Amino acid sequence: MTSRTDLERLLDGLQAAAEPTRLRLLAICAEGEWTVSELVEVLGQSQPRVSRHLRVLSEAGLLERFREGSWVFYRRAARGPGADLARALATLLPAEDPVLALDRARLAAVREARRARIERWFDGRAAEWDGERDLAVEGARVESVLCRLFAEVRPTSLLDIGTGTGRMLEVLGPFVGEALGIDVSHRMLALARANLDRAGLRHCSVRHADMYRLPLADSSFAAVTLHQVLHFADDPRRVLAEARRVLEPGGLLVVVDLAAHGREELRSERRHRRLGFTDDEISTWFAELGLLARPPFRLPGAELTSVIWSALAPGRLPTRNRAGAPRIAA
Repeated sequence: MTSRTDLERLLDGLQAAAEPTRLRLLAICAEGEWTVSELVEVLGQSQPRVSRHLRVLSEAGLLERFREGSWVFYRRAARGPGADLARALATLLPAEDPVLALDRARLAAVREARRARIERWFDGRAAEWDGERDLAVEGARVESVLCRLFAEVRPTSLLDIGTGTGRMLEVLGPFVGEALGIDVSHRMLALARANLDRAGLRHCSVRHADMYRLPLADSSFAAVTLHQVLHFADDPRRVLAEARRVLEPGGLLVVVDLAAHGREELRSERRHRRLGFTDDEISTWFAELGLLARPPFRLPGAELTSVIWSALAPGRLPTRNRAGAPRIAA
């Protein structure tokens, strides 16, 4: 029998959600993690009013609120009774409602405007991008660890999301059967093609694509990498979910990014959306996506730390790759 405490919690959640703007916020925050200013832009309401609604939803456990430096993000709760109710309410919202449809259109405009700014910033820095990535430690140290990992695994196929100049394809190409890099910057891709051609890596190619909507089939790659990409994402979990979707059973997902830090200037100077990640945050996302996390590998630098997080997709692939080594299996 449901306890009175559980019933009261349910009633509190229903009461918190029973208001038009708060239902709209639940729908928007199911699409990623957003700052108050972004939510104000979508809703077209004052910041104090939006903040008041966000506080009610957060206190009821329907939204998660987390501060990172000077920014505060909101997203739909992922765990607990409030999360269950938030997901249930989302299924009841009328998809064709004109107000919700307008919110989705405004949200898409906010997202695309931000991505366009980031793409222009990348285009302007394509030539020196590999150096831009080495914020925490010398890139060669990270590459050395990745080479050891992929030399043991030798996957038949690799997808590098946010490939930039194709550096990861150059580094890991000798250890994989075939490789594809995707990026939204055409200038980056032009450099990547030239670099791969110069290196003679004929089994590696690049393609223009959006990391949120990969034009790739489910379970189509034995390994997926994201090297210093996730901190640019407005919805990191969604990026990981797409990576998980294209990962074969028994496949390997590798995320290289910065540990959580306080370098606020990286937002304005280098367009970082997130100031790194914690082990708990990454491992929680892995678990939610049905991935089996492996111990992270940390590479401390003078001010920042790079972390290599990896996880396996459940399942077993009995076939062997071109080098004769068995693929990894859970």
